[in-house]
Amino acid sequence: MLSNLSGAFCKSLLKQLWLPLLVFAVLVLATAGSTSFYFPPLTDVLAVLWRELLHGGLVGDLLFSLRNIALGLAVATVLGVGAGLVIGEVKLLRQATAPLLDFARATPTVAFVPVIILTLGIGSGPKVFLVALGSLWPILLNTISGVQNINPAVHETAHSYRIPWRLRLVKVVLPGALPQIFAGLRIALSIAVVLMVVSEIYGSPVGLGNFILESGSNFAVAETWAGTILIGMLGYALSVLLLAAEYALLGWYHQRPPRTRRAQHRNEVVPS
Repeated sequence: MLSNLSGAFCKSLLKQLWLPLLVFAVLVLATAGSTSFYFPPLTDVLAVLWRELLHGGLVGDLLFSLRNIALGLAVATVLGVGAGLVIGEVKLLRQATAPLLDFARATPTVAFVPVIILTLGIGSGPKVFLVALGSLWPILLNTISGVQNINPAVHETAHSYRIPWRLRLVKVVLPGALPQIFAGLRIALSIAVVLMVVSEIYGSPVGLGNFILESGSNFAVAETWAGTILIGMLGYALSVLLLAAEYALLGWYHQRPPRTRRAQHRNEVVPS
């Protein structure tokens, strides 16, 4: 079974890699010999990126940003999954919180960046808070949707065996909602990367967003592109790690017929 899962994961990864590699090759050929100030050759940008990673302070900026994303996503996952399981199970609570959740998911978290930085400062805490706040809603909403999509026969069986509510929540509801939870995590990850960059651009002495801002302010175009590419690489690496975790935890789900999986993916909830 493990070999089948690893094979499926590798196939999924290869399907995702061919287009980025093709785009990379096209960009290398298209920018070769470029004399434009704003669009230097991609090989020069990669050389600058390597130099900054080895001898500059870019590694420290990367670790700072990665820490903020990891902590923010961890907080959002714990709160979103925990609250989503309870709200999804309790109909009265779900109806009572529906207006608040609709309002919260329709409000862009980016709008809170200046206020939060102004009130809480420019340290790591406000950035973790922003990442957690923005990532919370897709995880919470997809968890609630995942709980609601569980087959009613599963709930009836659990009730007939008199399984305690807390045990049922952990052993029955959580595994059944996991596919939808991971769908929310994929959405939350992209939001977390965006909020990380924006919060560091607005006010931070360190981080990838700050590196891009300072490079752009000093008209160091190659460094600016290098920081942008590094953010994309970071986002992609985190997506691959999330995909690996999904295949490890949801082997039973990925072995189901594709038609069944597509029907469940249509129920993914994306915040406005």
